[in-house]
Amino acid sequence: MLGENTVNPEGEFKISFGYECNAHNGCSCMVPSGFESLPGKIPKNSSFSRLSGAALSANATLANTNICNGVIGAEILPTWDSPNSFRRIPSSPTLSRLDVLSSSLQSTISNLSCSPPTPSPPEYDSCSFRSMSAPSRNEGFLNAMEVQVAGGAAGEDRVQAVCSEENGWLFCAIYDGFNGRDAADFLAGTLYENIIHQTRLLDCDLKQDVTGASNVFYPHGPFQHAFKGANNSHVEKPPTGTFDKNNSSIKKSINNALVHDSSDSFRQGMLDSLQRALSQAENDFLYMVEQEMEDRPDLVSVGSCVLVGLLHGMDLYTLNLGDSRAVLATYDEGSNMKGFGRIKPIQLTDSHTVDNELERSRVLSDHPDDPAVIAGGKVKGKLKVTRALGVGYLKKKNLNDALMGILRVRNLISPPYISTEPSLNVHRISKSDHFVIVGSDGLFDFFTNDEAVKLVHSYIMSNPNGDPAKFLLEQLVGRAADCAGFSMEELMNIPAGRRRKYHDDVTVIVIILGINQRTSKASTWA
Repeated sequence: MLGENTVNPEGEFKISFGYECNAHNGCSCMVPSGFESLPGKIPKNSSFSRLSGAALSANATLANTNICNGVIGAEILPTWDSPNSFRRIPSSPTLSRLDVLSSSLQSTISNLSCSPPTPSPPEYDSCSFRSMSAPSRNEGFLNAMEVQVAGGAAGEDRVQAVCSEENGWLFCAIYDGFNGRDAADFLAGTLYENIIHQTRLLDCDLKQDVTGASNVFYPHGPFQHAFKGANNSHVEKPPTGTFDKNNSSIKKSINNALVHDSSDSFRQGMLDSLQRALSQAENDFLYMVEQEMEDRPDLVSVGSCVLVGLLHGMDLYTLNLGDSRAVLATYDEGSNMKGFGRIKPIQLTDSHTVDNELERSRVLSDHPDDPAVIAGGKVKGKLKVTRALGVGYLKKKNLNDALMGILRVRNLISPPYISTEPSLNVHRISKSDHFVIVGSDGLFDFFTNDEAVKLVHSYIMSNPNGDPAKFLLEQLVGRAADCAGFSMEELMNIPAGRRRKYHDDVTVIVIILGINQRTSKASTWA
């Protein structure tokens, strides 16, 4: 029966965390027992009310990898990992973790970011991870003096959640590693900071555009105006000809026009920033692999799928490589928002596998001279995913040559075979949208989008203060056990590694949306 389990696999959950915004239309909610109350401020633009995350491991993998001279595992990831609760960490304007990474690696690979640079704005020093004119950490789009973080590793998966209660934005990511966890660890240690850096550059560019166009100073930056602009159905056009720029009515006309122009350009700028951040991570990771593959040739086969969700104001940005998914649960028009009516799934991400006919056709057309580009239902007989970070042996001949014997790909005619071009999307949150499920492919091995959405929706309706991510994993364990002919207890007693035969590593985040809700305090649960 729904919600009932013969065994609680909680002990096998490597990760289980939650975060709640408790004020609903100004009325403080009851905090469930076991929640730790954290004081906070009311975010101006928050469009989510709570989230939960959980992960279940199936693969046996090394707990700590030694890439980047040990800096990733020993110095960077411990500052981010918090597998059973959110915790506050300062967002320092003077210390970047990427600076730590870069300086620590100089003895072995000079500077990690001296890999081939991605296209960048003027005055960008690609060998320093930062712009010479970038603002401090408490400025820009993802501005915050402190953030709340949670996440960790489960098998070859990694999950991250970063929230600014102060400013109402949420970053979450699932890195589904394969052939090892090194690429997922690298992403967990660098991608968020890459995104922060790129959004600062975007903020600088937009500030220059705004001040150059109107000579008006915006104390909160153009981003606040960009989001407000999307709600304006009517925008006044600035007058033509000569005019007094200090005239208040003309200033208003100019500002309204800038708001209209900046909303779409800002969103495109954010998508470009996400793509640049990912491209930099790819270049840095492959550069690191080339430096270390003599000692660790296995690194050339290590890769990771990437799924990032960034919620700010009314906009949900998604970036994905591979087969993880973000699925939006939304009500049909005319449905009752109290739960009576039809709720339907909308997949916000593309599936990058050979099973996707569009992806299969793209791969074949990109390699017309290779008759064996897809063999045995896999790219070059190796991978079902068609896009991923890392997996250098399918991208560069010299990395493939580092492998010995049957591990090496024969007839690598026209690399790269695996793309790092992400699918990007921005969704405007509406009153009909209820929640978002962010999950690795292991979840969807057992549930369709519709099944997952209906399970979570039913659970939320009957358990408004419960943990939907953990519940969804419990249901998955039950289904996996039934498929294998085991009881849940028997399945969970199979050690990691051997249990991979019955289910994959699974990571889930459920974000419950609430555009009319505001945060008076936040709570975390373990």
